[in-house]
Amino acid sequence: MTLSARHITKKFAGVTALDGVCLDLQAGKVNAIIGENGAGKSTLMKILSGVYTDYEGSILLHNREVRFNHTKDAEQQGIVIIHQELNLIPYLSISENIFLGKEIRNKWGLLDSQQMQRKTTELLAKLRLSLDPTMLVKDLKVGQQQLIEIAKALLVEAQVIIMDEPTSAITGAEVAVLFEIIADLKAEGKAIAYISHKLDELFQIADTFTVLRDGKSIESGSMQGITKDQIVSKMVGRALVTFPKKALPETPQVLLAVRNLGIHLPAARAKDSVQNISFNLHKGEVLGIFGLMGAGRTEMFEALFGLAPRKISGEVYIEGKRLHIHSPADAVKAGLALVSEDRKKDGILPELSVKQNICITTLPQLSQNGLLSSSKEEALVQQYIQELRIKTHSSAQLIKNLSGGNQQKAIIAKWLATKPKILLLDEPTRGIDINAKTEIYKLINQLAEQGLGIIMVSSELPEIFAVSDRVLVLSDGRLTGDFPISQASEESLLKAAIS
Repeated sequence: MTLSARHITKKFAGVTALDGVCLDLQAGKVNAIIGENGAGKSTLMKILSGVYTDYEGSILLHNREVRFNHTKDAEQQGIVIIHQELNLIPYLSISENIFLGKEIRNKWGLLDSQQMQRKTTELLAKLRLSLDPTMLVKDLKVGQQQLIEIAKALLVEAQVIIMDEPTSAITGAEVAVLFEIIADLKAEGKAIAYISHKLDELFQIADTFTVLRDGKSIESGSMQGITKDQIVSKMVGRALVTFPKKALPETPQVLLAVRNLGIHLPAARAKDSVQNISFNLHKGEVLGIFGLMGAGRTEMFEALFGLAPRKISGEVYIEGKRLHIHSPADAVKAGLALVSEDRKKDGILPELSVKQNICITTLPQLSQNGLLSSSKEEALVQQYIQELRIKTHSSAQLIKNLSGGNQQKAIIAKWLATKPKILLLDEPTRGIDINAKTEIYKLINQLAEQGLGIIMVSSELPEIFAVSDRVLVLSDGRLTGDFPISQASEESLLKAAIS
């Protein structure tokens, strides 16, 4: 066995991301690492490649226990990871990117550019690329950039290569080339860990599989003789928690109508396109949006909220009135509110107080003669602290000092203050603990009962089932499923998400 992980456990701020996970990677074999979003796949790979160094359990390399202090340490022992998000510097050349941190110097200590370029040409030839090593990376196609990442792995003569969603941004022809290269690497005795949500792909190239679910290794085995349905079944299989919900009227009011929504991007970013999506959202309905990474869920929200400076087609109606949304200000005016996926980056102003964060969307209404009214601000923030049960010492406390769940409640309060008709929630419980999740679920149900229309993107199937009335499934920018929650199963949603 080239590499073995034994009983790996990893916790983040009390949340267990991995719980006693075991994995074996064999020389000359591709092991498919399979699991839903959030199953622990990327966390495990980051431990194996030295990104995360604090964990319980052991890693055996050629039957010898190892522990890496950083990624360079792992590289020196023959383990490299090719991340889904490419780790290249666009304004450096191909050669400079490949040799970054591993530069060749001549006897006078100066960079030996010619030798590095010669070596780069040799590596590119192995990857079926006929490129000038002095070309800037920014001038390459995405598929070519993906192969440059592999060239970096070949430079260090890695024995274990971890590929995290390597085909998520490349075309069919480029995928075929990648698979040929993987076959060459197998023939050279490399052990390959391959993460992908495209099951058809795995049946083409994988020899073995390991299924992770909820941070645990569920089963490993040979790809020979197993079916797609069996793998999907292994990926799910948990008890679902649901909350009592008020039934919608027999003929519910259509609050939002989206017709043939499309986001059209250049070929290099085609993976972020959205294609002819149509759906209705009813008053008081919670519409779940499920899909795997790169399905177009966040891009759809950005288009609806006026955040996408892209070529957008289609029509959007609220209460029967057609909208022309070109900015978030237009969206808010029309009755939309967006709780974004990245709470720290896009949701809070960390150096401001809870009061300032909640009130920031309604400053004109809280002003008198051009001056903010402290009494109006305090009345508003106290209303939402009580209604949403935000745990804070006072409205003056810095929001960065609240727990993740209470930060998220404050962000929701900020948008509820605008009196929206439609609330867009993008991964609303990411990074918060189970108790805070339950409170957010209850809040979503309460808001729906008050008549809000809610669209919730989530990568977690239990979350989708906990609060949704209906579920839309996206795959590669297309709508591939529309299920009333009573007719949905985890298997049916996953099948639609990988179709």
